[in-house]
Amino acid sequence: MHPDGFGAAFCASMAGLCAEAAVAGTLGVLVMLAREHEGLPHGVMVIAAVLFAVALLGVLVSGFVTAVTVMPALALARRVTRRLGRRESPLWNAAAVPVVSAAAVAVFGGVMALGSLSLASPVRYLLWWASLTVALLPATLIAGVAGRRVREGRATRTARRVLRDGALAWLAVGAVGAAVYGTGLVSVYQPPRFDTEQLAGAWTDGRGGTVRLSEDGAAVADGLDNYAWDGTGKDKPKDCDGAGTWKPVKDDGKVEGVSLRIGSCDLKRQWSVSGTVKAPRLYHEIGKPGSGKRYVLTKIVKHKK
Repeated sequence: MHPDGFGAAFCASMAGLCAEAAVAGTLGVLVMLAREHEGLPHGVMVIAAVLFAVALLGVLVSGFVTAVTVMPALALARRVTRRLGRRESPLWNAAAVPVVSAAAVAVFGGVMALGSLSLASPVRYLLWWASLTVALLPATLIAGVAGRRVREGRATRTARRVLRDGALAWLAVGAVGAAVYGTGLVSVYQPPRFDTEQLAGAWTDGRGGTVRLSEDGAAVADGLDNYAWDGTGKDKPKDCDGAGTWKPVKDDGKVEGVSLRIGSCDLKRQWSVSGTVKAPRLYHEIGKPGSGKRYVLTKIVKHKK
């Protein structure tokens, strides 16, 4: 422990950032459960491995963020107060956070711009700056208090207290979330269940491509994108027109998707079902496996006059 409180401030900042990440992550999971998602990991070992990896990553990231933003903010506040002959206070520490956040956004934004050879919109940089400032404020204030107590000879386990209070906040958020879902106020998202009659109809990609699925298993494509491997590591779409067939893909009696074949353009795809009953969607992944890119079709619903 350094006499200037550096070690205490660093540990307290890491504890604060970890607590923030845990609470924010839990809130994110609770919100995600009510929205369309791919599903959570299954199995005790898989869940334990994921939690361990997330916790380890959180500790490493909190240490990095503390080193490059929180400690520079404290150093800036201390230097300014010394030059002005003022006493260091939480207000000065808080005032230094937006300055350091702006510098961090400028540096990392510049690196990203060099990598992509293009600048992001000013609004995006502003959102990054505001988000980083809000995230750093609690950790910076906590670190400032920890460092000041050490310098004043009132050393306390600030990091331990932060972790304790953060754990209590995390448990409170989890309890509220469990109560909201357990009482039925909010329902966990479930993929829609369709039968052949509900899947039949016209589907569009929103860019002029359509496919019509008949209840008898016939299909007619008009301008549907057929993503074919071009040999360079990318999937490029080609218009697909013509007649073919389709059938629902079932698993344990539940419709999981649609198998579509259009012979005139060698289109053979299995589409997954997503969306909701009122707004169903069909999709299949494009690009490299795990890319997250999808080709999505939405059903054309004719409203009664």
